[in-house]
Amino acid sequence: MAKRKTAFVCSDCGAEFPRWQGQCSECKAWNTISEFVVSPAKSVARGNLSGYAGQTQSQIQTLNEINVEDLPRFSSGLKELDRVLGGGIVPGSAILIGGSPGAGKSTLLLQVMCTQATQHKALYVTGEESLQQVAMRAKRLGLPDDKLMMLAETNVETICDLALKQKPQLMVIDSIQVMHVADVQSAPGSVSQVRESAAYLTRFAKQHHIAMFIVGHVTKDGSLAGPKVLEHCIDCSMMLEGESDGRFRTLRSHKNRFGAVNELGVFGMTDKGVKEVSNPSAIFLSRGDSQAPGSVVMVIWEGTRPLLVEIQALVDYSQLNNPRRIAVGLEQNRLAMLLAVMHRHGNVQMNDQDVFVNVVGGVKVSETAADLALLVAMISSFRNRALPRELIVFGEVGLAGEIRPVPNGSERLSEAVKHGFKRAIVPKANAPKQKIDGLTVIPVTKLSDALEALEA
Repeated sequence: MAKRKTAFVCSDCGAEFPRWQGQCSECKAWNTISEFVVSPAKSVARGNLSGYAGQTQSQIQTLNEINVEDLPRFSSGLKELDRVLGGGIVPGSAILIGGSPGAGKSTLLLQVMCTQATQHKALYVTGEESLQQVAMRAKRLGLPDDKLMMLAETNVETICDLALKQKPQLMVIDSIQVMHVADVQSAPGSVSQVRESAAYLTRFAKQHHIAMFIVGHVTKDGSLAGPKVLEHCIDCSMMLEGESDGRFRTLRSHKNRFGAVNELGVFGMTDKGVKEVSNPSAIFLSRGDSQAPGSVVMVIWEGTRPLLVEIQALVDYSQLNNPRRIAVGLEQNRLAMLLAVMHRHGNVQMNDQDVFVNVVGGVKVSETAADLALLVAMISSFRNRALPRELIVFGEVGLAGEIRPVPNGSERLSEAVKHGFKRAIVPKANAPKQKIDGLTVIPVTKLSDALEALEA
């Protein structure tokens, strides 16, 4: 008998090692290296290469010879989910959805499957919950439960054999961490089992044109658990974010072969399940009657649409030798950089001040268009002077104190006008060529111009 080959893989970064070690030398994570069995490669006869794996003989073609047709998408029943998927569900695609426990992954997918079961054959495979638990949730949410096929199984081969007989168009695997392949000699949830199970299910979905949703767990730092190859073999990777006791959830795509990445969908959590939010800006702008210092509204660009969110800053005298710099929803290093820019080019010193910044609604902002709004909010709190409620701010701030333009400036201003904003401090390059009715645009080229506009 041939000796079994094993490898040791880090579950965080996917690096491979010849033997086990406590710390991954690539990503410096501790206790993330696990053993998995390497499947032996199957030899193929030289004369039979053309028919290997059911493939026809490959041919070289030019781009203009390739037949390009529209992907036969179909709607999931939720417009926000369709937006994140790039316009709908593509048959034969493997979609990975992750999120912290209690975020609503199973609830969202159960609603989609119960709705789609009235039009397409759908199979829901549960490995963590019993069939009775899923049925109780469906009845509590008031979902149609007479068409959806259910299966409680964790063996991947058995799941695919039963699915091959029923020929569903939609499948849900909940979750990949409890699935196992018989040929792999390791416990479910290990690196080898997650790797082989995901590859087996993805290959099965593409061969039989089944749209498959795969639920994945997350690690303590919020990233998807399992080997990195899990994210490479699927077509779309989404993350459902939100506090378990919060009312709203955000669904963001990190990888999508059939649409734009960083697309954002907003859902509300109710006693009847997940409800889509068609106008997210109205939620994030639910402010009080009185305007407090340190609060300003900015326009960020999420995927294919503008989104109005409120950013808050609290600047207070620090009793510590090293003042605290805490950012929630923003990048911590960028906050430190902007404080240095404000000191050097705005002559505003906060070396002895604690600075806390927060994006209202739990939205995570990664684009640089929030730079100017963050500076304006910190100056407002530092000077204890409230800003006008009808003010909107966006723009990128450079290290030399210049205000740089951001993409889609006109669309951002149009979204601000829809919500009743009357003043806007924007980069000069983003100023509209024609006047916008009801909106006074103040173009700025450097940080000092923005500070003067706040005094006016």
